[in-house]
Amino acid sequence: MNIPAGRGVTEMISADDLVALVRNYNPRTNADLIRAAYDYGRAMHDGQMRKSGEPYFTHPVSVAALLTEQRLDDATIVTALLHDAIEDTRSTYSEIEQRFGHEVAELVDGVTKLTNLQLSSSETKQAENFRKLFMAMSRDLRVILVKLADRLHNMRTIRAMRPEKQVQKARETMEIYAPLAGRMGMQWMREELEDLAFRVLNPEGRSSIIRRFVTLQKETGDIIHRITGDMRLELEKAGVQAEVFGRAKKPYSIWRKMQEKKIGFSRLSDIYGFRVITRSEADCYTALGAIHQRWRAVPGRFKDYISQPKSNGYRSIHTTVSGRDGKRVEVQIRTAQMHDVAETGVAAHWSYRDGVRSENPFAVDPAKWIASLTEQFDAEEDHDAFLEAVKLEMYSDQVFCFTPKGDVVKLPKGATPLDYAYQIHTRIGSACVGAKVDGIRVPLWTRLKNGQSVEIITAQGQTPQTTWLEIATTGKARSAIRRALREANKERFARLGTELARAAFENVGKKATDKALDKAARTLRFDETEDMLAALGRAEVTTREVIDSVYPNLTPARAPEVDSGRAIVGLGQGQAFERARCCQPLPGERIVGITHRGRGVAVHAIDCAAMAEYEDEPSRWLDLHWAEGIHPPIHTVTLELTITNDAGVLGRVCSLIGDGHANISDLNFVDRKPDFYRLLIDVELRDAEHLHMILSTLEAESNVASVERRRDPGLAQTRAAAE
Repeated sequence: MNIPAGRGVTEMISADDLVALVRNYNPRTNADLIRAAYDYGRAMHDGQMRKSGEPYFTHPVSVAALLTEQRLDDATIVTALLHDAIEDTRSTYSEIEQRFGHEVAELVDGVTKLTNLQLSSSETKQAENFRKLFMAMSRDLRVILVKLADRLHNMRTIRAMRPEKQVQKARETMEIYAPLAGRMGMQWMREELEDLAFRVLNPEGRSSIIRRFVTLQKETGDIIHRITGDMRLELEKAGVQAEVFGRAKKPYSIWRKMQEKKIGFSRLSDIYGFRVITRSEADCYTALGAIHQRWRAVPGRFKDYISQPKSNGYRSIHTTVSGRDGKRVEVQIRTAQMHDVAETGVAAHWSYRDGVRSENPFAVDPAKWIASLTEQFDAEEDHDAFLEAVKLEMYSDQVFCFTPKGDVVKLPKGATPLDYAYQIHTRIGSACVGAKVDGIRVPLWTRLKNGQSVEIITAQGQTPQTTWLEIATTGKARSAIRRALREANKERFARLGTELARAAFENVGKKATDKALDKAARTLRFDETEDMLAALGRAEVTTREVIDSVYPNLTPARAPEVDSGRAIVGLGQGQAFERARCCQPLPGERIVGITHRGRGVAVHAIDCAAMAEYEDEPSRWLDLHWAEGIHPPIHTVTLELTITNDAGVLGRVCSLIGDGHANISDLNFVDRKPDFYRLLIDVELRDAEHLHMILSTLEAESNVASVERRRDPGLAQTRAAAE
């Protein structure tokens, strides 16, 4: 299965052996420089031992040897030999610069800084460190290549560590370093890192996969050898000179497929992979035709990354066919030059062959690649949002769609028309009101597939909606939507916060003067008073906190009296109230009241869009909140669902709502299409937590395309106009 084995104490290769490894691909290497770095590193680490009992310097030498497999330049090999010197020995930056030059000193310093980053720490700290990681990548990508080789060797020798340390390193490897290697095009390294981490995190699962493989091989014999022979024969018939290799997929790759598809090993078909290396691009397509003529192609499992290469330079044709005994096998077809890039990814830019820098036409410029990867993160201020965007991009696979003019747009797997719109231009994304895929109008949440033609419909005056955050999947789109929402909402929430502060201060016999609000902002550690007012409007701080920050020992002058039959605190004696139909607020949500002549008070959610109608009438605003424990147990909320038009789906939706101890009081279909229905369901709920539980349950149902709480400002505006 080509599974990497754990390594115990090993003999350290000599300086001459290391130089020989480099000379194999770069006869013009500076052997004296490598020997000098070897001797210097060994002297600096003299007396230091690894947990396994080996001399510590065996680790830097092993890292350097790993990098020779990628045919990297002398500076990178020397950096590998010295990458721990500044951190773990008396060596300094200036000494390394003096001995080995500025380029090597900068690379060693970069690796040292990365080593000190705790990428698996708390979310905020992790996000800050990810920024530093991407900054290091943007300066010189070779720093990351050394760090990845460093992590690979550490994972190969991880058994010498304490069990809790093994788990920490394995989880960090699985979440960060393996996806990063994959994103850089180093798929072999990603697979090995994943499998080494899998051995630590789930040894029973991995052993189970290996045992089943052994059993399968006993039952079927050497199926890889037989299929490889069959492919070679078909290619010879087609006149294609090519090398054919076959292998079983890694245990973790198989485990992940079993989890994703929720099937057992016996039902998993495509567990073998084959690679065809041809002499020319034309031979790739000839080989594809020969394979498809001999074996039946599996629909939906064909990708042409030669005509539409990945951003890291990867080119190959992928197809899945039904081979011997109905077994599905995945076949990758590419030229030798494409294979070099597929093996080394972005690192191909620095690789040498026969003493000169390899002129591979498919190798990408690392500066342009990292710029495209990091561009969208620069404007993201929020740490959690930045971290989410980075991880989304690192884990993404790609689909290729076409504009109406035939241009290609690359997107991650699972992207929607909204992601497509933002990928073209932020302005188009922000103005998006609809989309057509292959000429047919589709919902914005539709998942795009390879080869589809997408047309975006825009409208003047359209702005990003909050619900778009649930539709968008790319980091770029989500960052742009958040930024637009922040800018659009800040002024509105600041006005709302001003009115809430005015009402709250009056309630304790004080005035919300500029001086008082400025003091509150400073006490609550806001940079600007407007920021505090906007936070108040967004319910991120309460009026009680604002008042306490100015008058900490003040007893409310007119504390509201609540009688046991009333659900709302802050109303006048005997004052009638009703929940606003436009937003249908629930206990657990921040609320505000608007007085109406002859009808009492309408209670709105604090973020209700209808509140804009009353911004110029501050005298009608009341600062309210729910009374704990005495509100009525039933509140109606309208849910808007889009479900697939299949038998039994509506029944399952109703059952899920009933199982959540909620009652359906009304149901209306508002849109019927051949493939999906859109409907409104009135549900009786206890509070906001009950609503969240029902929404989460419905979202998990595969036949529910979307579900959201319906809010209709028009209902409130109609009432206001009638006054």
